[in-house]
Amino acid sequence: AAPQGPPVYVDLAYLPGSWSARTVDEEFFRRIRSLCYVVSGDDHLKEGVLRPLLDALLAGKHQWGIDIQVTLIPTFDSLVMHEWYQETHERQQELGITVLGSNSTVAMQDETFPACKV
Repeated sequence: AAPQGPPVYVDLAYLPGSWSARTVDEEFFRRIRSLCYVVSGDDHLKEGVLRPLLDALLAGKHQWGIDIQVTLIPTFDSLVMHEWYQETHERQQELGITVLGSNSTVAMQDETFPACKV
């Protein structure tokens, strides 16, 4: 178990992808308090742990006890993300969580990818 201590406040936090995403739980969000969380990693491993990660955000943010607006920025499109958004939208609003979505596409050289302006 991690030693107890005060929460850490940051402006932007990238949530781990791949196998490391399994380490992001309610305690992570209770201790790492960010104005913006970036969820990246469009792969099959992320899909499997995405819902528990998103639910942990709700549970961890609930424990903050202060009113800080949080923005969640997914960098990929996901059915799991869409379902979570629809099912928990009211709870997100209560907790001051905004999910940014974007249908924008950036083209650079020979590559195109989805983007979200922050």
